[in-house]
Amino acid sequence: MAADPALILAIETSCDETAVAIARGTQEILVSEVASQIDLHAPYGGVVPELASRNHNTTLRPLIDVALRNAGLTIADIDAVAATSGPGLASSLLIGDTTAKALALALEAPFYSINHMEGHLLSPFIGSETGVMSNLSLVVSGGHTMIVRVDGVADYEVLGSTRDDAAGEAFDKAGKMLGLPYPGGPVIDRRARDGDAKAFDFPRGMLHSGDYHFSFSGMKTAMSHRLAGLGDRWDPEDEGLLNDLCASFQAAIIDVLVKKTISATSATGASLVTVSGGVSCNSGLRTAMQTAAEDQGFQLLLATPSHSTDNAAMIAYAAACRIEAGIAPSSLDTDIDPNLKLTA
Repeated sequence: MAADPALILAIETSCDETAVAIARGTQEILVSEVASQIDLHAPYGGVVPELASRNHNTTLRPLIDVALRNAGLTIADIDAVAATSGPGLASSLLIGDTTAKALALALEAPFYSINHMEGHLLSPFIGSETGVMSNLSLVVSGGHTMIVRVDGVADYEVLGSTRDDAAGEAFDKAGKMLGLPYPGGPVIDRRARDGDAKAFDFPRGMLHSGDYHFSFSGMKTAMSHRLAGLGDRWDPEDEGLLNDLCASFQAAIIDVLVKKTISATSATGASLVTVSGGVSCNSGLRTAMQTAAEDQGFQLLLATPSHSTDNAAMIAYAAACRIEAGIAPSSLDTDIDPNLKLTA
């Protein structure tokens, strides 16, 4: 008789979101709780590491209790514990990693150290009946932009990544320059829907580089020059002008993301493309990728919005995939790594 799927409690504290989830193997995410810190960091226009770690420290324990209660479980029911070990802010990672190890030790349960990027990479398959399938993946978030070939759980090849700023970082920096609320990315997306994407010409960094790497650092400079060039015409209260700037800026980033992904898909012969990470919530990107899938004839699997931004459900799912693949648990001596790579 097959054993029941493991009940896995996972913790994610890599940046400014405190998150706890409980999964029943790869079959079901029982609960996924996220305590946002956006309001805490908004006055500073970005994440303040010390504030983030302090807030994790006070929020995590009550959030674990909420997750267990909402799942109808007690801590004694948990079979395995997982936590994000990197990449991310060291002071934030330590809170979740240390708490998870303490729980694993107390429960005499296996501990799984999970790469945050692996969580994103596998997140499109959460709830899928097929499980993880071979695919070509675009992972695009505030801190990372990469194209990855996935041949199975823990079998990844990074084909290309950002050489400087990630796409999400470019969005947020531009939002700050435009005087938009933090985080700027979602606001730019909303405004872009009412703007003219051809009103301004923004650069397409590394679009014709012949590889699958990205560069978005020039986007901030381009926005600065564009605003300076407008002179007295620039008025942040001018809704039409602001919307056109957002639409044009967003179109440039999406153009690079989509065309690089199409190129990698063609080169690898992939029939399935997945898209994940916080920026995968961007409506313009989702629409452009769906159009590309129809035009190029590949299957597209997008992470759901709730599993795109930082969350612990993807960490629990990644741990469950590793358990089902027979991959050994991590040692409690495993350290965090703020610069952890997806592959060695």
